[in-house]
Amino acid sequence: MSSNECNHDCGSCQEDCSERSFLAPMNAHSHVKKVIGVVSGKGGVGKSSITSLLAVLKQRQGYQVAVLDGDITGPSIAKTFGVEGTQIYSNGKEIIPAVSTQGTKIMSTNLLLENAEDPVVWRGPILAGMIKQFWSDVQWGEVDYMFVDMPPGTGDVPLTIFQSLPLDGIVIVTSPQELVSMIVSKAVNMAKQMNIPILGIVENMSYVECPDCGHKIYVFGHSHLKDVADKYDLNILGQLPLDSELTKLSDMGAIEEYQSEWLEEFDKQVKDL
Repeated sequence: MSSNECNHDCGSCQEDCSERSFLAPMNAHSHVKKVIGVVSGKGGVGKSSITSLLAVLKQRQGYQVAVLDGDITGPSIAKTFGVEGTQIYSNGKEIIPAVSTQGTKIMSTNLLLENAEDPVVWRGPILAGMIKQFWSDVQWGEVDYMFVDMPPGTGDVPLTIFQSLPLDGIVIVTSPQELVSMIVSKAVNMAKQMNIPILGIVENMSYVECPDCGHKIYVFGHSHLKDVADKYDLNILGQLPLDSELTKLSDMGAIEEYQSEWLEEFDKQVKDL
């Protein structure tokens, strides 16, 4: 059995978990029911925005939600949820996560830096160790859904997340550009190699909607998402627009206030995650 198939406290079970040693132990004062990674084959496709929206939608459904910002060198979750600059407390053994105005628990590198604009110039092993600390040393408490904003690509840190966290599945985020098929294939193949279920694919920045007539303008050309989804047998979770209001609220740290018709439709697609 792969190390990624164990999603419990191995110390309290009677199974042979010797082949599962890559998994980092869950914090002793935490109970996380479901862990979903949000991945992309390349940067710049809005992966962090999708992570944030998924968290917002689950929180609105009445669930206890947390976001682990695994994009260590490019963290943005703290700012998006308005907790950047929040003082993080520790009892010497555990770290207490920041909490947004709507109750979403957040842990991000920016919360540990003296200046949020300081670059994170760390080598791979240190980055990987930070991911494990965010899982094991943060007192998450009771969480129904944890979303992990993963760094783009298939390098050391994404690999560490796949091996160290008990992922129940991943959501792949992409955009309509020509290279989409190759980019998606990297994420799909990595997930398959690590035996992680793929819950679905989201195409971000699919179109811009005219504010006057509602006409959809496909800035990057018409989508090939269905072809890609069929090729890899992926569930399409949504084709989301470029939306200046979402960008504005994210920059203000108020993404939890965002409302739109397309978000309601997206909510229906991801209800069963």
